[in-house]
Amino acid sequence: MPFQAATATPRRAMTPAAFVRGVVAAYALYGRDPAEALGKGQVTEDLVRSRDGRVTAAQFEALAGHAMRELDDEALGWFSRRLPWGTYGMLCRASITAPNLEVALKRWCRHHRLLTEDVLFKLSLGDETATISIREQRDLGPLREFCLVTLLRYVLGFSCWAVDSAIALRAAEFPYSEPGHVSVYPTIFCRHLSFDADGARIVFDKHYLSLPLTRSPADLDSMLKGALRLTVLPYRRDRLLVERVRRVLRNARGRILGAEDVASELALSTRTMHRRLREEATSLRDLKEEAKFELAKQELMRGRAPIKRIAEIAGFRNEKSFSRAFRTWTGASPREFRERYR
Repeated sequence: MPFQAATATPRRAMTPAAFVRGVVAAYALYGRDPAEALGKGQVTEDLVRSRDGRVTAAQFEALAGHAMRELDDEALGWFSRRLPWGTYGMLCRASITAPNLEVALKRWCRHHRLLTEDVLFKLSLGDETATISIREQRDLGPLREFCLVTLLRYVLGFSCWAVDSAIALRAAEFPYSEPGHVSVYPTIFCRHLSFDADGARIVFDKHYLSLPLTRSPADLDSMLKGALRLTVLPYRRDRLLVERVRRVLRNARGRILGAEDVASELALSTRTMHRRLREEATSLRDLKEEAKFELAKQELMRGRAPIKRIAEIAGFRNEKSFSRAFRTWTGASPREFRERYR
């Protein structure tokens, strides 16, 4: 059940030849011939040996899927024991009945330990972020990168599918040197990458954890029939995008943010951000107005800061324009609003 990049398209060659060699290495480990699997994926020997070669998601799906069945090992030789075909499907079933993503991921981390203790998953919560990390309990050798990348893509791909939302990563870290095919990592994970870290982990906004799981056991049955294609689906709808934009704008507190600034904070292109906001029936302009009003209202209700300072905090260039906008929002001037609240 190897998970490809969620934003890749099936026809675009994105998967590096290094991961193809990871599949071939599994055959070597079991003393088997990979020729049939390579044929299924239409992968040539030259491409296997290529330093910069790429295969499409469809090719890698055919190659890895055949290998997992033929070798009866979904871990493709990573661990001290094989994980028979269907193992990760069982892990999905154990998680799919959870009420929300946090419970589902806690189950995933706990139940993965039943499969193997060679690597241990952990979900950690911070003030604003959630982190899924992997602790290595054995030397993964030359398969280390292929193993860690695939395991993180497994859990991320399942999570996106389960809540029917793209999960925007804030960061991804890996405990090995930057590989030659690093250019594929922003597509597989995110722009904010670190190598030679003390462990493998992905970091995201913890508010995703409260999203309910939208999938039924029947949905899971259908998904598992084509699980290898799961992460090539274009999960473009981010169910937290509007709230993420709101937080960026609230945290600005006086800084004038343009569309490029907001999009950069979200690790999106400006065009993509505008399009996704339209899909959510709103716009950056509307959210900016909402953020200005909320900031101004909060400061006025506290009753301490001068009106001029509140205008600056809310992102206005001067007190006059702030007063005019506030009267439009509430029908009262900032001073009148403050007096009424008192």
